[in-house]
Amino acid sequence: MSQYRSRILGMGAYVPSNVVTNHDLAAMMETSHDWIVERTGIEERRWVLPGEGGAEMATHASKQALERAGLTAKDIDLIIYATLSPDNGFPGTAVFVQRMLGISEIPCLDIRQQCTGFVYGLSIADAFIRTGQYKNVLLIGSEVHSTGLDKTTRGRDVTVLFGDGAGAAVIGRAVDDKQMILSTHLHADGADAEMLWLEYPASREHPRITEEAMAAGKHYPSMNGKRVFKHAVSKLPAVLMEAMVTNNVQLKDIDMLIPHQANLRINQMVAQMIGMPPEKTHNNIQKYGNTTAASIPICMNEAIELGKIKRGDLVAIIAFGAGLTWGSCLVRY
Repeated sequence: MSQYRSRILGMGAYVPSNVVTNHDLAAMMETSHDWIVERTGIEERRWVLPGEGGAEMATHASKQALERAGLTAKDIDLIIYATLSPDNGFPGTAVFVQRMLGISEIPCLDIRQQCTGFVYGLSIADAFIRTGQYKNVLLIGSEVHSTGLDKTTRGRDVTVLFGDGAGAAVIGRAVDDKQMILSTHLHADGADAEMLWLEYPASREHPRITEEAMAAGKHYPSMNGKRVFKHAVSKLPAVLMEAMVTNNVQLKDIDMLIPHQANLRINQMVAQMIGMPPEKTHNNIQKYGNTTAASIPICMNEAIELGKIKRGDLVAIIAFGAGLTWGSCLVRY
């Protein structure tokens, strides 16, 4: 049995240059800067321009992660691509990133765990490296929400939340316990799957979408915001505690908490509930909105660039999203 452990070798991120402010949204629908900030903390987000998709953003982020890892694309043994917004219905977007990176033959895996996608991807990469099957794994979270949002007053509760962007991490073998993925913890409960979902188009329907469904806006994402908020503030502290108990660490031992960037108010409440001081939690949803599977790598990459996370620091990652799914990871960065 292999005794390999994994670590994060390098991270990267990319967001589109197109900034969309709350005031821009107020020109499209009945909302206001103050209304959005009060409920979500979001002040602006990035939306792609024509010709830019998830694969292109993912490639930019991946190249940065590879450079920081001291590797080239030829060193990668597996690509894991987490998204809820694939560039096409099929094939998965990972193969397009593979092509853009100039590599071939290696396996490409697309996963659909929405906001928890990066945590699920970390768990998969960690497992493959532990078995010795792969040495270097490229893990990507990339999302294009802007092309699938209802930009009218009808869809404002969802539309104001989301931004586009990509983040990536190169996961490789640990050489000691000073830099290591300690553990990952994954959960899902489909009992309330319709609480946050995209109903159409649907392959189970005949046809996959009708004019009536289009008119009703069912091809846009829908969310019961209050119930999602309630579930998130319940599950996130619990899954963080699960990781802490597993590794016999206390809250004071954690150097930085990286929560999924869904709503600043959720993250502030969770931090308050567990007693995590503000200086030990990094949030950047104010600038980028909710970028779903990309939010954790974008946020963690920024914290590293700002010097908030240094090599050897103990980093806690937590996420909650559609499915419903949630998870955590403790990383000795």
